Amino acid sequence: MIIAVCGAGTMGRGIALLSLLSGHNARIYDVSEIALQNAETYIIHQLAKLTEKGKIDQQAADRCTKNLLCTNDITILVQDAHFIIEAIIEYLEPKIDLFVSIENAGLSETTILATNTSSLSVNVLSKNRKFPHRFVGLHFFNPAQIMKLVEIVQANSTSEKTVEECVELCTLLGKSPVIAKDVPGFIVNRVARNYYNESMRIATEQMATPKQIDSIMKSAGFRMGPFELMDLIGNDINLDVTKSVASQYFNEPRFTPSLMQQTVVNAGTYGRKTGSGFYDYNDTL
Repeated sequence: MIIAVCGAGTMGRGIALLSLLSGHNARIYDVSEIALQNAETYIIHQLAKLTEKGKIDQQAADRCTKNLLCTNDITILVQDAHFIIEAIIEYLEPKIDLFVSIENAGLSETTILATNTSSLSVNVLSKNRKFPHRFVGLHFFNPAQIMKLVEIVQANSTSEKTVEECVELCTLLGKSPVIAKDVPGFIVNRVARNYYNESMRIATEQMATPKQIDSIMKSAGFRMGPFELMDLIGNDINLDVTKSVASQYFNEPRFTPSLMQQTVVNAGTYGRKTGSGFYDYNDTL
């Protein structure tokens, strides 16, 4: 099976690595040559780490490397692909422009075109698609090669056959698929807004520090505290999702973004990827 991914960033390369480790061919498309090089380097490095740890053997690592193709040619991306998964910047216009380019490059009606959006309306993205019945939301979570959950978001035009094929794909990838309605934030991000926002409200009111809040939540059974998780996701991405959800719920107060996170983003301290966020990671990079 050929699984093509648009976007060589964190999510795109994670989905590609997952596809390779599951025995499939993976293609990564990006307009940036540097982003493609970084994605390829990351995947090769991850395969080497898995080999060193005995998780896969060298033969499997070599097979994964052979099955990876990075390209800035969209016609190569589209050719014979079974799934094309968009994982680019979380804004409506660039995504729609990309879908039009994919369709113009020779998208087949047998190919499922999916968006990895975490907050935008799949119904809006599906409008004016060439094959709307083959368009769907496939929301992976970061890191895609590790996190088990995938939200399958069905637009009004998405066929049941397309949903069934997506469930089958997720199962083949070792994921736990959940079918979600096209509502702002779907399931997880709607729940998570309160996890993040209330934690920042507590910290802003100086009832507890981010470190204390994280420790309390982990002692309650959460794998990561809210501030650790925001730093892992990227505070810039997390804030954009919060703003998107808040807007789509007509600025309902409980979804209001936090000035605390906006301040962190304004400073360019997005989290792990920049070396600091709510925590300092410079000594661990």
